[in-house]
Amino acid sequence: MHDRRVVVLLVFFVTLGQCVLRKDRAYWEELGTNELDIALRTKYNLGVAKNVILFIGDGMGPNTITAARIHKGGESYKLSYETFPHVGLLKTYSADKMVPDSASTATALMGGIKANDKTLGVDASVPHRDCNASLRPEAKVESLAAHALRAGRSTGFVTTMRVTHATPAPMYAYSPERNWECDAATPAPCKDIARQLVEDWPGRDFNVILGGGRQSLIPNATSLENDPTSAWACSRQDGRNLIEQWQTDKGVRNLSYCFVENTNELKNAPANTDYLFGVFSNAHLPYEFQRHAESPSIVDMTEAAIKVLQRNEKGYFLMVEGGNIDMAHHRGRARTAIDETLAMEEAVRLAYNMTDPEDTLIVVTSDHMHSMTINGHPERGDNIFGTVGPSRYDGLNYTTIAYGTGGPGSRQFEAQMVNGTNEVVRRDPSQDDTTSFMYEQIAAITLEENKHGGGDVAVYASGPYAHLFHNIHEQHYTYYAISYAARLGRYADRPTENNAFSIQANIILSSVSMLLVALTVL
Repeated sequence: MHDRRVVVLLVFFVTLGQCVLRKDRAYWEELGTNELDIALRTKYNLGVAKNVILFIGDGMGPNTITAARIHKGGESYKLSYETFPHVGLLKTYSADKMVPDSASTATALMGGIKANDKTLGVDASVPHRDCNASLRPEAKVESLAAHALRAGRSTGFVTTMRVTHATPAPMYAYSPERNWECDAATPAPCKDIARQLVEDWPGRDFNVILGGGRQSLIPNATSLENDPTSAWACSRQDGRNLIEQWQTDKGVRNLSYCFVENTNELKNAPANTDYLFGVFSNAHLPYEFQRHAESPSIVDMTEAAIKVLQRNEKGYFLMVEGGNIDMAHHRGRARTAIDETLAMEEAVRLAYNMTDPEDTLIVVTSDHMHSMTINGHPERGDNIFGTVGPSRYDGLNYTTIAYGTGGPGSRQFEAQMVNGTNEVVRRDPSQDDTTSFMYEQIAAITLEENKHGGGDVAVYASGPYAHLFHNIHEQHYTYYAISYAARLGRYADRPTENNAFSIQANIILSSVSMLLVALTVL
């Protein structure tokens, strides 16, 4: 467990130094000695993680975090989870792809195996879109959420995406196609993801479900000014109203439940609520900068979720997804992606303050990265969304942030008369507001939209057994580390280690066992 006072002190010094852009020797020595002091004070927490909160910043690669840090407080600033005592890297490739999608990576994070691209909740024996293969019981993967329920703990998720989308779905569904979110898109005999959430275990027993996706849950969803329907989302056609089914199920079982549709209802849910279902939009929730009063923020939803889950004395598992980070990156809008990253960072800060690091493991990571880069040699303190240059090749400035791939809006070239000849040249970014939420940074290759990146992503951890994140790990290792820390699944009966002596004892016993095996072989 880390010392909160030391962390706060460091953040104070870092922030103070950044505000005045100090460069003197004493400043750097102060930063270095304070970081060393924190490292020397760090101790392993060997308690049981009664509670687990897994934050997934969809598409939040290392460069995204760096840009968010610079935008919020400057180069020396630290985001809330960057003060966590333990950090590692996750290799994000899927079973069949070097660069993965969100369904396969979420399955890895919460299911403990690497799956094929665009499949969820099933192992790699299931090819993409093979319905019959996905129905085999042995192909299905039980998630951390399911293990938590089996252990008598509460569970749930928060997302800024549809509740049937690729990241939350592997918690409760088994599908060879991530887009089979409602009946209109799903072939028989497979069952759509929305029905699996409401009708099947473990989804029907989730204590918290908060996000968007009304279109997949009810027939004839209505498009409103602040809540349009989306051609990207699946529209239910079988007449089932799964929201009403969820309410009926909870009523028949005499459970304390509440369904909410806006911010006010969410914040005023009864204190005795054990099952909270909130659907706040037809498709995904709006970006933070476009959010209206009736649409809750990721912070609002995280707070409401923890309040419900904390009612269970045995503990809980909660997944929180900042999905609009990915949505913004797909459109090449770096300012919006960074804004969404900082919104999730505030949710992490709130969760940390609402819980006790002695018994709550908080893990912050991403499912995959995007191809966003931070370029050139801007001055310290410059706007991360500004320009730098000029290029000696064409004499024009360029944006500090760029992408490897981008949609049509990122093709910033135009025909101009150059030396009497009509040539295609790069557009001068000084003609545009590069700090706008809607500005699309230039990309090397123009596609229909920005594609994912295949690099490693960071993982930050605080709480019991947070030190298990310490290296370059396979992404599905996250499932095993959390399971061990929280005594879930295969580790439900593991002995509790209360001090460093028990670790040394285990090492000695393991060494003795290996020696005996070696002697036996000889």
